[in-house]
Amino acid sequence: MHPARRLWTVLEPLHAVVYFGADVRSAGKAIGLRGYWDTYFAFRAAPLGAVAAAPVTGLFAGFEPGMVGRSLPSAWSRASAETCLAARSAVSATALRAVGVSDEKCAKAVALLSSLEPAPTGRPLGAANAALPLPEDPVAALWQLATTVREHRGDGHVAALVTAGLSGLDALHLQVSAKGLDPDALRQVRGWTREQWAAARESLAERELLDADGLTMTGADVLESVEELTDAAAWQDGLAGVPVDDVVEVLAPAAFAVWDSGLLPEGNPIGVPRPA
Repeated sequence: MHPARRLWTVLEPLHAVVYFGADVRSAGKAIGLRGYWDTYFAFRAAPLGAVAAAPVTGLFAGFEPGMVGRSLPSAWSRASAETCLAARSAVSATALRAVGVSDEKCAKAVALLSSLEPAPTGRPLGAANAALPLPEDPVAALWQLATTVREHRGDGHVAALVTAGLSGLDALHLQVSAKGLDPDALRQVRGWTREQWAAARESLAERELLDADGLTMTGADVLESVEELTDAAAWQDGLAGVPVDDVVEVLAPAAFAVWDSGLLPEGNPIGVPRPA
């Protein structure tokens, strides 16, 4: 496995508590946000400031534009970006401690990741997160570093999709077939209508990326090329100095603790696999 993907596999579960933690919705509502999706879009976009819906739709890639527009920019009238940043950090650190992640291991991982210098070019979410000051709390600091790595990688993943001629909706279809996800559940959670979903699938079939049985060989090759380009770009754009073996060794117990807690679903929409 490419070292950039190994790093993502161990850091992504730690980052993902901000989506799946039991108290995330209540943390958003406590600062004035209306519910889960207000909280999701505001918490994730907060490093960019009080940004409008259109750029977030482009950066997040897989969401139906109207779904994003129902939360942004109106969410900023209920909770400032600064308030959202503080709330997401606090709820994520609490969630990690609740599953048994240790302060000592987090502090060690933070030191190992101190060489992280993600390149900002073409990486708006990664750069915005990298610019945030690290909290003194080692668990919150590790969560912020994990978030920077995943958003840096995610920016590159979107660029790789565009290079392959794929939209965010196209990518959802290919992932559904590749990973055996529930297509209707993913469609709904990303806000697409049945008509939009069906039209995108038909387009992919015309391009011979999908057929009646799912992902074609051509589709599988395209999907793998996207992942390989994502890994290569992440590595050359700032991750090559990270001691990946050491980080994985230190954080593997924390990642498994998140998985073992049941907090992160096996068939999760972000596509992170549970390590063997």
